[in-house]
Amino acid sequence: MAGGIRGAMGTVSLILIAGSLVLMFFVVLSGVKNSTPLNKTYFLRADTSNVAGARPVSQWTFFYVCGQGNQNCGSPIPDLPFGAAWVGGGSGAPKDLVGSYYKSTTSKYYYYMWRFGWVFYLMALITNVLSFFTSLFAPCSRLASGISGFFVANALFWMTLAASLMTATFVKARNSFRNNGQPASIGSYAFGFTWGAWVCMFLATIFLFLGCGASRKENKRRSTATTRSTGAAGGGNFGFFRRQRSRRAGSFVESESQRRVKDEYA
Repeated sequence: MAGGIRGAMGTVSLILIAGSLVLMFFVVLSGVKNSTPLNKTYFLRADTSNVAGARPVSQWTFFYVCGQGNQNCGSPIPDLPFGAAWVGGGSGAPKDLVGSYYKSTTSKYYYYMWRFGWVFYLMALITNVLSFFTSLFAPCSRLASGISGFFVANALFWMTLAASLMTATFVKARNSFRNNGQPASIGSYAFGFTWGAWVCMFLATIFLFLGCGASRKENKRRSTATTRSTGAAGGGNFGFFRRQRSRRAGSFVESESQRRVKDEYA
């Protein structure tokens, strides 16, 4: 029974982890190719037509700042600074977004908030990939279920930090653009994929630990049943030997009685 539970939990967890990885790669690869959903995945879109050095419309993705429809993207930049959208300019952008960081284009808050969110997202992705490979053995091994659960829980921790920082950063940036009279909107695909991956990882963590725990309880139950059956067998053997002793004693008494009768008639 426990093997069936572990197998079911491990299989469901494997599917959930694979699904979370697909969603995360959609976010990471956004802007790389002009195909759905990559060309619709961005964290923030804002009207930057009146910002010096910026495109008419700017869309912030994981590695790029792109134009409308994730076209006309710049060079890929790891932990992309927010002000990369208006390098060499910046006048006309919301004041709380512009600062002394990254060639005097980004404020301290947005520089570090997005940078840490980007790094945490990457750490979650790497750890989640490791959990996928270990979870391949989760349906048939309690140890693999436990190890996979540990890796997924670790990935979930980093993903929680990343998703929270990214959401706070880009929602606040959107509000800054709107307060500055510039239309802006949050990318539903990017944040839908991000939080969808979080949910998949959360459920996978629960199922993996449930599968590991079910196997442990079943092993304990089997061990108890084996001990009881061994004790019962030992008691049966003791009873057998006791009956044999009783029979021998009875035979001895019977032999003595027969001898006495023969002596009397003799």
